[in-house]
Amino acid sequence: MRWWLAATFALIATLTAVLVAFVFSQRAGGAFRERASEFAAGNAVAAAEDVRRGQDASNLTEVVVEIASRRQMAIFLYSRSGTLLSSAYSARTTLTAIPDREEAVDTALAGDRYLKTLDDGVTTVVALPVSSPQIGVLLAYVPQPAYATSVGIFRREIVIAAGIAAPIGAVVGLLIALVIASRLRGIARAAAEIEAGNFDTALRPQFRDELGSLAATIDRMRQRLRQSFGRVETERARLERLLERLHDGVLLVDRDLRIEFANTAAASLLDQAELPPGSELPGPWLDLDLPAIARRLFEPDAQVAHARVAPDDERSYALIGIPAGSDGDSVVLVIEDVSEQERRERAEREFVTNAAHELRTPLSAILSATEVLQAGAKEDPGLRDQFLDHIERESARLARLARALLVLARAQTREEAPALAPVWLAPILEAAEGSVTPSDAVELTVDCPAELVALSDQDLLEQVVANLAANAAKHTEHGRIALTARALDAAVIEIQVSDTGPGIAPGDRERVFDRFYRGGNRSADGFGLGLAIVQQAVRAIGGTVQIRSRHGAGTTVTVRIPRAAAADVPVVPVEVGAR
Repeated sequence: MRWWLAATFALIATLTAVLVAFVFSQRAGGAFRERASEFAAGNAVAAAEDVRRGQDASNLTEVVVEIASRRQMAIFLYSRSGTLLSSAYSARTTLTAIPDREEAVDTALAGDRYLKTLDDGVTTVVALPVSSPQIGVLLAYVPQPAYATSVGIFRREIVIAAGIAAPIGAVVGLLIALVIASRLRGIARAAAEIEAGNFDTALRPQFRDELGSLAATIDRMRQRLRQSFGRVETERARLERLLERLHDGVLLVDRDLRIEFANTAAASLLDQAELPPGSELPGPWLDLDLPAIARRLFEPDAQVAHARVAPDDERSYALIGIPAGSDGDSVVLVIEDVSEQERRERAEREFVTNAAHELRTPLSAILSATEVLQAGAKEDPGLRDQFLDHIERESARLARLARALLVLARAQTREEAPALAPVWLAPILEAAEGSVTPSDAVELTVDCPAELVALSDQDLLEQVVANLAANAAKHTEHGRIALTARALDAAVIEIQVSDTGPGIAPGDRERVFDRFYRGGNRSADGFGLGLAIVQQAVRAIGGTVQIRSRHGAGTTVTVRIPRAAAADVPVVPVEVGAR
């Protein structure tokens, strides 16, 4: 800036000098021309008076030559009729060389004075009427080289002054520019600090001029920006702390699909160790293209996006995408873990289905026994006692089933874990043996050490063994069904239910635990819920279940559950079904 400001000052000084020179030159030239005209007119009048006095001389030509030499001008005399009386050559000037001589002579013959300055005041033409009988007009051509020399000198001095003023103006402009530039650099440095986010550098004006006012205004702006940014940073830190405490994943993504912010929950839900700012938005799911959803949110007519994805059988996520809008540069992605919610809803649905299916059998038996009693069997004491025992047994079974389903439902929703306690296994296997009625061609055996105690929920374990025994009896028409239990080590017990039934077809083995699935060998009167309940119950008590089967050669179901520690084993076994 200092260079162009110096050049500007130099240009202004030069233009000012030139303008002043031009004005003064014009005024000086006008003054010189006016002075020359006055001098020429006065000299011509004096010459006319000399001619009038010497008109009686015998040789008028010599008189004119003498006057012209004395007055230093060319003099020509005309009669009243306009005839040249003197010589056509005077003072080294030829009459024909005088401009506008005819106009000048005619003006004088008409009684008026003619005066005209030529060549910028160097020469003057004067024509005067002369009051004489012989002479009518005096035409004078007056050269004034001194005036021209003075004007030239004056103009040269003005040009020299202008030449001196230009560098002086440049130097003065440079000095002023350096001062202004130094002050502006200070303001620029303060503005750069503000742009960089540093609001601690104060800007103190030195003078109370326009630049000082600008500096003071910028300093006030700095202070207010520091306060505003301080509040923004505080709110931002508070918001980040709040987002970090959320269980939902929150991501802020720019137009290049780069992450501007991601809380810890977002990294966890996206199976990432961390999501630092500037990293690319990951796409960890095969069933849902997360970057494509984020990209669509930047479209002008984008709406709030909703999507669901289940990376595996245990997890389910809900995604909400908030678009950037017409002038936004970022979109917000919120990922919510809805696994627990879906698990709870699924458990509720399964509970209703399981309850409806499992409660049907004891309720049907009770209703049937009641109908038989009402039909007249109550009159026979033997039949009455038999059916009442049947009703009591089925009622107890119904109560145990209800308790098992309730415990299973709580375990599936994870609202309440089953209360695990030492459970004697031999009574449970024997009760399962008594609860089924296999075909006459089927041998049902139980093999369980009397001292074997598991760490389990008794209702759930009873339900598991009873369902497996009932399932084996239903599909085995001849051969053998074996209920066995043994300790694998000090921590694990293995329960097996084996049969010699038709086995499971290869295409059905991977789906036998699916709800409502009935393979080709399953009876048509069931709903395919028995093994599903077994699997959920075993998981609830912390065990595992496996099925080995060969088509046409029987099936073996193996359940492994925790074993109770010796210090926790009760002295007297708890009666099966007692609560």
